Amino acid sequence: MALLNFKRKTEEVKTTTPEMEAFLKGYSIEVMPRTAAKVEDFRALLPAGTRVYIAHIEGTPIEDMVDTARRIAAEGYDVMPHFPARIIKDKATLENWIAMYQGEADVKQGLMLAGGVAEPHGDFSDSMQLLDTGLFDKAGFERLHIAGHPEGNKDIDPSGGTSNVDAALQWKQNFSQRSDAKMAIATQFAFEAAPIIEWANGVKAAGVDIPIHIGIAGPAKLQTLIKFAIACGVGPSLKVLQKRAMDVSKLLLPYEPTEVLTDLANHKAANPEFNIDSVHFFPLGGIKTNANWAIENGGASAQPAKV
Repeated sequence: MALLNFKRKTEEVKTTTPEMEAFLKGYSIEVMPRTAAKVEDFRALLPAGTRVYIAHIEGTPIEDMVDTARRIAAEGYDVMPHFPARIIKDKATLENWIAMYQGEADVKQGLMLAGGVAEPHGDFSDSMQLLDTGLFDKAGFERLHIAGHPEGNKDIDPSGGTSNVDAALQWKQNFSQRSDAKMAIATQFAFEAAPIIEWANGVKAAGVDIPIHIGIAGPAKLQTLIKFAIACGVGPSLKVLQKRAMDVSKLLLPYEPTEVLTDLANHKAANPEFNIDSVHFFPLGGIKTNANWAIENGGASAQPAKV
């Protein structure tokens, strides 16, 4: 006799709602060169035109990044590579990266961030310095996304609080007024809707009208998510995972973002002016796993380009 009776999904179970379908429309997803290489064909997983961010981790050669961008763009997707300020040596290096991306993969979008290293490798220490070079506008970039932190960031505000994060966001709001590129705030992931909604409302109240693309962790093992959450400084909503870890009936099951996305989707449907415009997935449990979850839950919005 089984001690734990875990229910399995059946084909009759319908998880799509109109609210979820609308909220997942135009979602984006993040890959790395090594994870992208495991995907035989993105068209079998992602809707046509999906924005695919390519994370640039310290030590990854720019050639690998460009090769990945070229491959994904050739399959019909909008590529948005990371530009981590602290691993870019100088303005000449940045200009060379932009030229390589554009010359080989026709890249016109980029995510600006400080990067995950403690000490800068060269002249840049934050994303504002990258934007201030003017190189992205000079190259005709159509989109420049910036990082957002719904639960703060101890790297930017070591003593706690959000004063430095808030000041940086105001600078970027001002930059958005003088740049030809469209901007959006792509955020760190969180696991609970209430802190996200409170933060997003605060961004709007502060006079920042840059649309928000909310970061969501895709399906993954609970231990994997807790490890990434601690490493990335996820704060208040981490208790959602901790509570789940104490429930033996859920401990062995993979985490899925159904609850947080359902709450956000319902809030958006009830408040159309809400400033979260899109969902950005961090596929911590794998790209295929994340894409398949979206296909099962997103209705027409998440159907792959090639069935």
